[in-house]
Amino acid sequence: MITEQLRNEFLVRKDLTFLNFGSFGACPKPIFERYQQYQLELEQEPVLFIVKTGLDYLQESREALGQYLNCSADDLVYIVNPSHAVNLVAKNFPLKAGDEVLTTNLEYGACDRTWEYYCNQAGAQYKKQPISLPLTTKEAFVDDFFKGVNNRTRLIFISHITSSTGLRFPIEAICAKAKQLGIPTFIDGAHGPAQAPIDLSLLGADFFTGACHKWMMTPKGSTFLYVNKAYQRMLDPLVISWGFNSTTPSHSSFLDYHQTQGTRDFSAFLCIPKAIEFMNQYNWTAVSSACKVLVKSNAMRFCELVNSQPLAPLTDDFILQLFSIPIKTKHPIQLKNLLFDQYKIEVPVMPHGDQVFLRYSIQAFNTQAHLDTLYDAVSDIIKTTNLIEID
Repeated sequence: MITEQLRNEFLVRKDLTFLNFGSFGACPKPIFERYQQYQLELEQEPVLFIVKTGLDYLQESREALGQYLNCSADDLVYIVNPSHAVNLVAKNFPLKAGDEVLTTNLEYGACDRTWEYYCNQAGAQYKKQPISLPLTTKEAFVDDFFKGVNNRTRLIFISHITSSTGLRFPIEAICAKAKQLGIPTFIDGAHGPAQAPIDLSLLGADFFTGACHKWMMTPKGSTFLYVNKAYQRMLDPLVISWGFNSTTPSHSSFLDYHQTQGTRDFSAFLCIPKAIEFMNQYNWTAVSSACKVLVKSNAMRFCELVNSQPLAPLTDDFILQLFSIPIKTKHPIQLKNLLFDQYKIEVPVMPHGDQVFLRYSIQAFNTQAHLDTLYDAVSDIIKTTNLIEID
């Protein structure tokens, strides 16, 4: 159950209707306070923090995250964002001319650009398998996606929950089938942690990146990369620093190479245990479930308002705490700015290919009143402007 006490824990501005948690998250007060405590400790004794106590905290944080994700802490390394993780893997993955990396046509644009760059460098192909919308069943999705596999497929790269469409993909079935075919998998799980259950040992993905600063609510610049031990030695660091060929190596070159990279404030990484504690305190499974109910219960009214259809069945198989409403507009940026400037609503209007989506996110501080405010604003925009087209 979502209580008023929990809603008051968030720092989000009260003068905004904030329906864009999915982009960058938002840090609750107790987690932000812990963040500031670490930063203060860093500045009070920077040498001790950077070379000793901070590293101890980092180990504790990875152990807590490993327990949360059901994997070994030594198979996790902290990085600043999922784009960093994708670059790290894409730069090092051994592609040759004629090889293919299979993905969908619904992936995050920054990741598409990364893979296209490194595939072009190798003479390989970044193959975007078309996904027909609306989705129907998980089985149909998997069948359609694997039609893109052939004897040149060297890696599958796919989102857990997509950014623009907000759709949850059946990654469990995808990883299982890929394993049968001997194809490694890389899951872009930026939106996954704390929005969907994740068991990395059971999932069997070879690479998985997740943003802790989104739905886990840690400070910005806090992301993990999980790598199967079989692939860890393949990854040379993007930044060569003291951990590379260290004269005092730890038990894991994977951590040495990617964790120790010069002077930086890694306080955000250390807040994962506090975030997990915060979620346990408020029974986050129940909180997330209540948010999902609110998402789905409003989905059809928004689609009917703009004369469109949901992108998938309104079940937890596909829809969690994000919902993307297909809309018709030639001016997505102008529409987004109008919603913010005139109506004080923070909500993204997201072009993807030849489609545009108005995507709302629901977190513990959101209420039905917030979605009603968005509904009324969209209704008003339809009546008073030509920014949203209705067939």
